[in-house]
Amino acid sequence: MSIRITALTDPERSGGSHRLAWLASDRAGSPVGSAFLRVFTREGQEHLAELDIHVHPAERRGGVGSRLFDAAVEAAREEGRRSVIAQVEAGTAGDHFLRAKGLRKVLTLTYVRLPLAKADIEALHRDVGQPHPGYRLISWDGAVPDELAPTFAASRRAMDDMPMDDTDFGTVVWDVDRVRSAATAVAARGELLHTVAAVDESDSTIVGFTELVVPGDGRGDAQHYGTGVLPEHRGHGLGRWMKVRSILEARERHPGLEGLLTDTADSNTHMRSINDALGYEPTHKSVEYQLDL
Repeated sequence: MSIRITALTDPERSGGSHRLAWLASDRAGSPVGSAFLRVFTREGQEHLAELDIHVHPAERRGGVGSRLFDAAVEAAREEGRRSVIAQVEAGTAGDHFLRAKGLRKVLTLTYVRLPLAKADIEALHRDVGQPHPGYRLISWDGAVPDELAPTFAASRRAMDDMPMDDTDFGTVVWDVDRVRSAATAVAARGELLHTVAAVDESDSTIVGFTELVVPGDGRGDAQHYGTGVLPEHRGHGLGRWMKVRSILEARERHPGLEGLLTDTADSNTHMRSINDALGYEPTHKSVEYQLDL
């Protein structure tokens, strides 16, 4: 089959990355596949690009994916990238394709879901009511309030040592502008960002947080984003405490929600144990691959 690869222009550019795109079409001009390369540009990740390839099932094993892959990898080299990562569901055609292309597996993630109808609300209320001397919980919707913004941005370093196994992910550098930009992006999609944070009562600084993104209509499933506690404040049960509060507020404020979704690296045994104890149920696994250029 004669395949044409056309480079496309993605007009959307964020402050932290831009995307390159390619469309594969057959002799008649019908689309048969596509590839996107997200090129990270923020400080700490200037070496990294993320690849996403899709080929119509009927057109697989005909060289379409390989042509798209080669175009994207060449572009990554031209962009001066050191590493290209790609994530696929374990056991799928994409999984086999990336292994055949010589990428190495660097991370395995387990996806889980908490069916809210099964949540033990009485137990959650008991948990959230347990005292944590020296700390209190606060929460807000959307962008962080101005008076909390500096300390909230500083608390994001809690994610710096998040288990990423062998992934050359770099370090995500956060400041107040980036925190606000992230909240703005969620709102622009018509979704609600809800944050629960732990505060050190000795100096009123935020020392941990958990984020939940709720669909705009308050129905279906919501998605957990980051959960982290600063290293110097770990060992006090703050991660579970914040997550329990987040679950309760989601259920009470959005009765149409059916479940809460999250994913965790298999090596992150601490967060996995929290999710297991709170009733999250595994749905599937994904695998992250990396190509070293």
